[in-house]
Amino acid sequence: MTGPRSGLLVVDKPVGWTSHDVVARVRRLCGTRRVGHAGTLDPMATGVLVLGVEKGTKLLTFLVGCDKAYRATIRLGQATVTDDAEGEPTTSAGIADRGAVEAALPAVVTGLTGEIEQVPSAVSAIKVGGERSYATVRRGGEVDLPARPVTVSRFDVHSVAPATATAEDGSTVDVLDVEVEVEVSSGTYVRALARDVGAALGVGGHLTALRRTRVGRFDLSAAAPLAELIAQVERGGADALNILPLAAAARAQLPVHEVTVEEARRLGHGQRIASAATRVDSVAAIDPAGRLVAILDETRGEARARVVFAPAD
Repeated sequence: MTGPRSGLLVVDKPVGWTSHDVVARVRRLCGTRRVGHAGTLDPMATGVLVLGVEKGTKLLTFLVGCDKAYRATIRLGQATVTDDAEGEPTTSAGIADRGAVEAALPAVVTGLTGEIEQVPSAVSAIKVGGERSYATVRRGGEVDLPARPVTVSRFDVHSVAPATATAEDGSTVDVLDVEVEVEVSSGTYVRALARDVGAALGVGGHLTALRRTRVGRFDLSAAAPLAELIAQVERGGADALNILPLAAAARAQLPVHEVTVEEARRLGHGQRIASAATRVDSVAAIDPAGRLVAILDETRGEARARVVFAPAD
């Protein structure tokens, strides 16, 4: 083995693992501390978790703000303290009139589609008074988070099915499980969408399942289950991992500026080159050898490097 390769590794995160757990395991698999992720998934969630390995960590900045897609199950008729199944129930109104709820659901979903103001979930990582919101809630405190603008570009309901849930007093209540698909901007909380759907219908709601199907242009087709990655390393060492090389990873996500050898040299020395007129702030500069040289800001007439990658990459 010649050492850890630089690039991106797209993992299908298993349920029950934190994003940090996955990062820690991949660090051991790759034999390097330089592993990071491009957006946290809660332990109950599964799906696409994009990891940067070695200098691939420099690319994560350009993925964190990408739009994301999810499949989710919203339970109507019960609210929880965390807006998902990991929290204790706070109200269990149940569903007295399924027909009325189903009839009202499309209008509620439409109202939560587009550019909206969303109050983040109380168990988010947002800091309030120097403490993470989730930490305040879990020690019994209360938080008052301001709404912020997010975009829900797609909110599709696929099915509605009856189910039962256990209320705070141990009794059983009738609820509805709603299978949905959403596409959202970075910073959108899907469990907050579940909460708000239930609140708008007057029955309460929370998230019982969440699967992230896409981050930017990386979807489940590019993701390998963590167990499969572990097996690959056991069979063939870290070299067996299908780490997407830097240039290929950048091409998959960003516009590309094919630069000359001289332009690559100038970028490597902190100099500017002529813009390719893309007028965007994140462009992959690829040299004639197919190597990722830098990520460029081309919003002006001259392109400047936001991040420079060593020629060895």
